[in-house]
Amino acid sequence: MLGLLLTLPSAAQADEQVRQPGLVPYLVSNGGIAAPLTATPGDPQRGQAIVAGRTQGNCLTCHRAPIPNEDFQGEIGPDLHGVGRRLSVARLRLRVVDARRQSPDSVMPPFYRTGDAVQVAAAQAETPLLTAQQVEDVVSYLASLTETPP
Repeated sequence: MLGLLLTLPSAAQADEQVRQPGLVPYLVSNGGIAAPLTATPGDPQRGQAIVAGRTQGNCLTCHRAPIPNEDFQGEIGPDLHGVGRRLSVARLRLRVVDARRQSPDSVMPPFYRTGDAVQVAAAQAETPLLTAQQVEDVVSYLASLTETPP
């Protein structure tokens, strides 16, 4: 028997206004965060430094990126080559802010969330890993990555 298939919106698809003390509120809609977290546009050079840095972003622990001077790059997470072509800026922003909103089992840490960090010093648990501006810088860098790997 053929029937009508109804798809109910999942948590990732439902609009949600997110507010946390000390953080810029943002709206999650259609699997992304469309509005920037800051009035200052992101800077891709600062974003690359955060992605390559081993103290703040530490992204290369899990991801490969087109940063040839960084020898040790991860293979656990998706390759970042071409990510700006594969994902919209809104989806990139949500992944950096809190990847678990799209993939609940993700091991990627939330970079702009507080309160439930795992294996983090108590003093750090109420502080996001990145500031709103740093999120925008990283998103700007990731959006610029449109080339596929060589």
